[in-house]
Amino acid sequence: MSDYRLAIASDHAGFDLKAQLLAALEDLGQTTLDVGPESNASVDYPDFAHKLCKLVEVGEADFGILICGSGTGMTITANKHPQIRAANCWNTEIAQLARAHNDANVLCLPARFISTADAVDIVRTFFSTTFEAGRHEQRVAKIVGC
Repeated sequence: MSDYRLAIASDHAGFDLKAQLLAALEDLGQTTLDVGPESNASVDYPDFAHKLCKLVEVGEADFGILICGSGTGMTITANKHPQIRAANCWNTEIAQLARAHNDANVLCLPARFISTADAVDIVRTFFSTTFEAGRHEQRVAKIVGC
């Protein structure tokens, strides 16, 4: 995992899981850019999703992790960016498919619905899976073309 430049952000509902994931990623030797917030005080999730996605779009991060209560708000916001393919993943199978079939570059996590251990497993799966290309390449190329 340590070959990736990884950015991570959350809202207030995802703040505790973000802190736990940062510690787990550090233990795995992964350097991670924390995009915020700095506390669990109420914030607007789009502010942090946009900030992280811009880092991925300009190449300052290879991938991102966004965390909110359900994962849905972050996913919707991230996918407003043309170069972002964000996937809300609540288990390892979804994470594997998001990378292998959809070439997802932003992992969104639903903090209120998964444990820290599950989140770590999802992150490991997401970042250990490569895009299969092949028949999926044409489909992914069509995502931006609407």
